[in-house]
Amino acid sequence: MKRLALAVAAASLLALPASAALKPGDKAPIFTAAGFLAGNPVTLSLQDSLKKGPVVLYFFPAAHTSGCNLEAHLFSEAIDQFKAQKATVIGVTAGKLNELADFSKETEHCGGKFAVAADPGAKIAKTYQSVMTVKPDWSDRTSYVIAPNGTILHAYSKMDPSEHVAQTLNAVKAFNAKK
Repeated sequence: MKRLALAVAAASLLALPASAALKPGDKAPIFTAAGFLAGNPVTLSLQDSLKKGPVVLYFFPAAHTSGCNLEAHLFSEAIDQFKAQKATVIGVTAGKLNELADFSKETEHCGGKFAVAADPGAKIAKTYQSVMTVKPDWSDRTSYVIAPNGTILHAYSKMDPSEHVAQTLNAVKAFNAKK
């Protein structure tokens, strides 16, 4: 009975929405990280990406987990809409890094359409204060839209992956409409 109570308590913590510590108007921490695009190693630089336009930076807990699979697939399906808005999408994870190359190319996930960065020890996630409470060496599920000047335009934190694409795409469109 005690184990069941602990399991229920742990599950409820995982179900709680994450809380993005960085807010609109904050300066986004600059980073460079190793990652993958379509299974190929790449170096990802937030500073370089911002030179092209707004960046959608989304943190996800781990490759090849149900919520992360869905979120990556939804981003890959919408990638042309982001590109039409001159936005770059970058996924960042601290979990299951040994599976990230395959995750980046598999059609049912990223489909080779955007890059994913490896974040060993959740160092990048910690600078964005986007780590899981129950597993602080893993990133939580938080999405940011960052303006080309490095200012955070939009932050959305929720463990349910279903709204991250719509939230970030709408924020990018709103930013572009004001230009």
